Amino acid sequence: MEAIRKQATKLREQVARQQQAVLKQFGAGGYGGSDNLVTDEAELHQHQKLEKLYISTRAGKHYQRDIVRGVEGYIVTGSKQVEIGTKLSEDSRKYGAENTCTSGSTLSRAALNYGRARAHMEKERGNLLKALGTQVAEPLRAMVMGAPLEDARHLAQRYDRMRQEAEAQAIEVSKRQAKVRETVGNIENITKLEAAEAKLQDLKSNMAILGKEAAAAMAAVEAQQQRLTLQRLITMVEAERTYHQRALQILDQLEGEMVSERQRIEAPPSPSMDNTMPPPPSYEEVNGIYASQTNNGSTDSMGYFLGEVVHPYQAESDVELNLSIGDYVVVRKVSNNGWAEGECKGKAGWFPFGYVERRERVLASKVAEVF
Repeated sequence: MEAIRKQATKLREQVARQQQAVLKQFGAGGYGGSDNLVTDEAELHQHQKLEKLYISTRAGKHYQRDIVRGVEGYIVTGSKQVEIGTKLSEDSRKYGAENTCTSGSTLSRAALNYGRARAHMEKERGNLLKALGTQVAEPLRAMVMGAPLEDARHLAQRYDRMRQEAEAQAIEVSKRQAKVRETVGNIENITKLEAAEAKLQDLKSNMAILGKEAAAAMAAVEAQQQRLTLQRLITMVEAERTYHQRALQILDQLEGEMVSERQRIEAPPSPSMDNTMPPPPSYEEVNGIYASQTNNGSTDSMGYFLGEVVHPYQAESDVELNLSIGDYVVVRKVSNNGWAEGECKGKAGWFPFGYVERRERVLASKVAEVF
């Protein structure tokens, strides 16, 4: 089998060399000269231009087809994701609505929020898939299968066939020229040569017209391919960008809701400040005038001690202290109505007693900060 293949290759090479020898022999000098050959400079330029256009439009067509296939695959997988996401959204909302937990509704609210957000995201994904199908895949598919491209390619193929016919006719003219040289004055051979030359001229004229027409059609198709494909790529990018922006907005809002809920759960309970809580005692009590009172608003002497601030407090009057977490206060008086009087960072005033915790041992450096 290999020997037959080698023999066939050798025969093809021999035939090609013989054809080149014939063209060289009959194309040089003599009657009519090389002007009768079809491969003149203008025709060669036209042929090369058409060849490049044919290759370009074929590559453009293949790329358009690749985009269509990719988008169709994306739509198939995306539709499945929408189906899965929608089911998850429904399950989350169902759990949130039933609220079977006996210790609170925090997870139920989170499930409802997640289900709502997931539903919005799947709706946006569905809009993206629809846009990819109608605005990207369909226009490109129509161009791949459209008449303009096929018509232009048919023109180019007709031109190529006519060019081959003209080349064969040029060889025929060269043979007729040789016979005329061998039989000088033979009217019949001269007549046949003139007929062959006329046919070659007609073929060259028609080929030039058809070549220009095919080149114009192919150039128009190439320009349309480039423009339409670029537009569809931009449309695809814009559609995906819009989807991801909206999905990000939905996720940002959902994350904010969930984080806020988690912080509310994990935060330590702050001391209750009843709106009916009386104002702090007057500073006369600090000096001990009413220290022996036991009714509401009176103060009890507990002896001085150090307290660490565990909840921040913003003073609402000049007789109150601003407290920050981690500060240390020398507590001097504690009122029965929830207020305490003490000194922090060189300032004295009232503050809610529940905002500090008593400390028996404190670093010396912390004690220095009090005063």
